[in-house]
Amino acid sequence: MEEKLTFEDNMSRLGKIVSELEKGDIPLEKAVELYGEGVKLSAACRKQLDEAQIKITEDDGGTEK
Repeated sequence: MEEKLTFEDNMSRLGKIVSELEKGDIPLEKAVELYGEGVKLSAACRKQLDEAQIKITEDDGGTEK
């Protein structure tokens, strides 16, 4: 079973990938591999943000003022 990483873990790894790709001194095959991982991490972060937004919206909707 795959462990679900936190948003912060995903963002940290994504930042490291971006830094490595920006250096430009890695082989193309490795760059493509890192890019693919980055795309997956970005999608995971977007999903986590969407879930948080839904949770906030639902919680806010049930609050009486």
